[in-house]
Amino acid sequence: MDALTIILLAAIALLVVVLVLALTRRSSGEAETMRQQLALALSQQAETVQRVERSLREQEQALGKVVAERLDRTEKATGQIVTDLRERLIRIDEAQKKIGELSTQVVSLQEVLSNKQARGAFGEVQLNDLVQSALPPSAYEFQSTLSTGARVDCLLKLPNPPGSIGIDAKFPLESYSALRAVAAGDTAALAIAQRSFQQAMRKHIGDIRDKYILPGETAESALMFLPSEAVYAELHANFTGLVEESYRARVWIVSPTTMMATLNTVRAVLKDVRMREQAGEIQKTVGLLLDDVRRLDDRVEKLKSHFAMTEKDLRDVDISADRITKRGQRILDVDLGEEPAALPPKV
Repeated sequence: MDALTIILLAAIALLVVVLVLALTRRSSGEAETMRQQLALALSQQAETVQRVERSLREQEQALGKVVAERLDRTEKATGQIVTDLRERLIRIDEAQKKIGELSTQVVSLQEVLSNKQARGAFGEVQLNDLVQSALPPSAYEFQSTLSTGARVDCLLKLPNPPGSIGIDAKFPLESYSALRAVAAGDTAALAIAQRSFQQAMRKHIGDIRDKYILPGETAESALMFLPSEAVYAELHANFTGLVEESYRARVWIVSPTTMMATLNTVRAVLKDVRMREQAGEIQKTVGLLLDDVRRLDDRVEKLKSHFAMTEKDLRDVDISADRITKRGQRILDVDLGEEPAALPPKV
């Protein structure tokens, strides 16, 4: 039995004790009445206890059912959470592996960029990929040697004008890295790093101008390819003077994005040249066709004159034949005055 039932039974027992004590002090008639009332009270109390117990059992069953359902849902939810957690842990483990691989690649890239020769090769590879993906093989040449003996990383073969355009894929990254490594707030060190970067850029621009812009052999301009959008943005944001100097030197600075736009323009130029060449060939063929048409017209005119002469000859022949026929008929119609031959006698 639960605690509520025990309390009810204790209350009933206490009531019984009180009634018994009361009965012992009253008369026998009153005692009988009290006993009857007590019996009725006990009966009602028992029914009340039964109802209470029944209600408690029902509530206990309902509560047990609710608890069981909640435990079942909790177990399912917990199982799903564990499953999701396991999957997320697997993804996290895979991501950590990829991060480790990426860290290795970044370290390798830093090693490449820290070496000038390797950095130049890295820029050349990126330039080669862009050029090969945008132009046909006949429109470019890698590591082309000019008449001066200078070797250009890539030479775009364009007709005059503008002529072939040289592209340099190297960049003075050491001075740029030193500029980025200056601590914030160190004005003196920043000024020194900026001057060093500007000097390196000016020298590189001058080298490209002197080596890759040759009158009569190349175009009047050349390209400096930067394999980094960050460096390109830094130049145009904080070193506009250098950009203007490159314009005056006819050395156009390009990033991978602007390089692709330039190559698309070159491809359009080559397509226009091919169309002009094809248009010239078409015009030449049309001229020959017109000559053939003129010759055909002359021959048709000659054939018409032959037909006209033949028609005249046929008319003349027809007239002659008609005259001959008429003259023959007149000869037949001439009366020569001869008697008709006598008929033989009848027998």
